[in-house]
Amino acid sequence: MKIAYLGPEASFTHHAVQKAFENGQLIPFTTIPDCIEALTTGEVDRTVVPLENALEGSVPITVDYLFHEVDVHITAELVSPIEQHLMVHPHNGNDWENLTKIMSHSHALAQCHKYLYYRFRGISLEQSTSTSAAARYVSEHPEENVAAIGNSMAAGKYGLKMVEENIHDFHFNHTRFAVLSRDKATDILLLEETSHKSTLMITLPSDDRPGALHQVLSAFSWRQLSLSKIESRPLKTGLGNYFFIIDVEQSMDGVLMKGAVDELEALGCTVKLLGSYHKYTVPTN
Repeated sequence: MKIAYLGPEASFTHHAVQKAFENGQLIPFTTIPDCIEALTTGEVDRTVVPLENALEGSVPITVDYLFHEVDVHITAELVSPIEQHLMVHPHNGNDWENLTKIMSHSHALAQCHKYLYYRFRGISLEQSTSTSAAARYVSEHPEENVAAIGNSMAAGKYGLKMVEENIHDFHFNHTRFAVLSRDKATDILLLEETSHKSTLMITLPSDDRPGALHQVLSAFSWRQLSLSKIESRPLKTGLGNYFFIIDVEQSMDGVLMKGAVDELEALGCTVKLLGSYHKYTVPTN
């Protein structure tokens, strides 16, 4: 099986994919859209991309691409703990407190906001496509006194020195990764399974009637279906127009879930099932 992931090697996504697909052919791509497009064209069988972080919330480009651009499905969810470290080229190991720039993915920089504010206030922060891309840049530019924020796997892969460990602002820092497929089959992985869930993307009726969102939530409430997430994203058709992403802690096989979807469609909502899948925990080592 060929699996695309947000690279380069030693990214957090790479770590999660290695644990979930030990015998797969892992293929790194530079951006999230590149990963997803490789799936839609048949270049790979699965794609794994970050979906949400516990500190910074959803990854907008992933969510929007899944709604607006492609017709693919979530077949599994991987939840991985995230530990961020400050790393430099060994050439600059004794001068790392005088950095000229710190690089990482935008979410990683945000996850370390307090540390960066109090420890490196005024130092330029530069976004990269992934934490591992930042680490690779630092490795390839020893003449620049720059640092990357990333994981220990990246430090080892690119020969960097970790000068400050666990610099993220909050201890409980986890990321959800979505395993995507062109079909709706559920992936069964050799990892610790924690629950089953379903993800729906819902557009409200076009007549903009008062209380429409309340009616949507009521369809789940009176059936006692537990929602673990509800989030709005722009429909990109004008201000005030949104679609909603809803995670339900229930398989779509249940009678109550099918009834909820039927009720939503009867209300005039458009309902897209993004996936009904198992949720797995990724070990740190």
